[in-house]
Amino acid sequence: MLTEKEFTEAVEQHLDMVYRIALNWFRSPPDAEDAAQNTMLRLWRAEKPFADGEHLRRWLARVTLNECKRISANPWRHRMVSMEICPEPVFSDPARQTLFQDVMELPGKYRVPLYLYYYEGYGVREIGELLGMKTSTVQTRLARAREKLKTQLEEA
Repeated sequence: MLTEKEFTEAVEQHLDMVYRIALNWFRSPPDAEDAAQNTMLRLWRAEKPFADGEHLRRWLARVTLNECKRISANPWRHRMVSMEICPEPVFSDPARQTLFQDVMELPGKYRVPLYLYYYEGYGVREIGELLGMKTSTVQTRLARAREKLKTQLEEA
């Protein structure tokens, strides 16, 4: 179990990543905040020790994705909010923010692997482990996501 100081440091270091993963999943800031809060609550309650910072980072990413799936499966939740309705900036650089919004318009099965690969720096194998899919599936989804994003940007 983490000490209060370790927990505080972990939250300060990783909360932005957790929130961005959840925001990428939901495209809704309130839902992303709920998922991030639940993830941090799970961290507070976690009893297993973390080997190092990378182990903690991967654990948080996996728990965040699981929490997003759990919230999405709720039968009462049938809403998706467009990023245009909730234009909360995620990045301070306008060009990066614009590209992020273009990525957010992709379908979820392409958006999530693309986000994890380019924005969070996970490798193909790691994304496969996080999402519970084969490496070849992740590679295919990344390639299709790039194609869709390229087409989307050319049309704009």
